[in-house]
Parts: sequence; C-alpha cells; structure tokens
Amino acid sequence: MKEAPLVEHLEELRARLIWALLSWAVGTGVAWTFRVQLLDWLKRPLDLAAKQNGIQVNLIVLDITEPFLVSLKVAAFGGLVLALPFIVYQVWAFIAPGLYEHEKRLAGPFLLGAGFSFALGALFAYYGFLPFAIPFLLGFLGDVVTPQISIGRYMGQVLMMMTVMGLVFEMPVVSYLLARLGLLSSAFLARNWRLAVVLLLTLAAVITPTVDVVSLAIVTGPLLVLYWISVLVARVAERARPKEEAA
Repeated sequence: MKEAPLVEHLEELRARLIWALLSWAVGTGVAWTFRVQLLDWLKRPLDLAAKQNGIQVNLIVLDITEPFLVSLKVAAFGGLVLALPFIVYQVWAFIAPGLYEHEKRLAGPFLLGAGFSFALGALFAYYGFLPFAIPFLLGFLGDVVTPQISIGRYMGQVLMMMTVMGLVFEMPVVSYLLARLGLLSSAFLARNWRLAVVLLLTLAAVITPTVDVVSLAIVTGPLLVLYWISVLVARVAERARPKEEAA
C-alpha cells in the first residue's frame, strides 16, 4: 500500500463519482426504452388488488408533467438496477489501493453479492409485501367508492419501497466485507441487537405505507432475519481473516 496526497484522493473520488453517475445515466437511457413495460409491471400489484377486492381502480394524472416525471422515475430506477454493479465497482476501485492483496480478492464476490442482494430486496418488496399491503389498503371501503389514485404517488411509493428494501438487503454483504477488512465485528453486532431492533422497526414504519400490524410485521420480520444473517456472516469472515493474514 502506498499513501497518496489528499488532492489525489479527492480527484480520484470525483472521477469515480462521475463514472458512477454516467453509468446510471446510460442505464436510465436503456430503461427508458422499456418504460411502458416497466410501468405496466409496477402497476400489476394494484390491478391484482383491485380484482381481489372486486372494485375498479383508476390511475390518474394530476398535471400535464406527471406522465413524463413518472416515466423518468421508473427509468431512473431501472437504470440504477442495471448500473449498480458498475457503481459498486467504482466504490471498490476507490478503496482498493489502500487494501492488501488478499483483501483485493474480495472484489468479485462483493460485486456479485451487492447486485444480487439489491435485486433480491427489490423483488421481495414487489412480490412479498405489495401483494399484501395494497389489497388491505384498498379493502377499507370496499365497492363504496371508485379509487382515483395519482400515478405519480403510486409509483413513488412503490419505487421507494423497492429501492429501500434493495439497499437494506445489502446488510449481509456489507457486514461480511467490513468484517473481512477488520472494520466490524460479529460481537459488536450481537451486543447491539436491541438497538438494531429499534432502528429496523423505525425503518419499517417509515417505508411501510400502512399502519396495520400485519404489514409492518411482513417488512420487519425479514429485516430482523437479515440482521442476524449479517451477524453470522461477519463471524464467518472473522474466522477467514487469520488464514489470509498468515498467507
């Protein structure tokens, strides 16, 4: 490892940020061509919920710019999914010069794990949470009213849920990496589990667009499981450190 002046670090950071943003822009451009298909896919849980409740739900626009802004949000989300491995690589490339050779070998597993975990979290939100939350929310008034839902608000809530859950599902990957680098210990995670429960409950309450206990439990349960998985993978990473350092 060699030290570099602060100016060089800042220039390197700026370059990495630019490349990350460019990759996101390119991914957004690719996703833009499939925005109609993505919109239809994201709208599907609402259609299924309406069918289950035997009601009609109309997605409406509130101003002339909303269709464009919604399309841009959907394309940006798709672009983030496509560009995430490259974005994570830019983060890794920035910190790699300060790592030992055996630590640099973690790059491949880290990149694959980060991309897979984000996709898994987003899919959990789509298939595991929305099919329960949306019918519950729509079922309050039954067929007394015909819901007129802003497409901007609906897509905003769905995309926020999928993005946040994708990031939260990175916990085991990040814990493993930090533990391998000696920056985090499984003992610290296990010792602070009560604080983690409070934080995860708060997070679940923030990202859950409903106040019912069932929906909150559907989100909180997997988060707690992920936390304890993070503790286990951190312990596995700690056991691998002495072998690598001795090599």
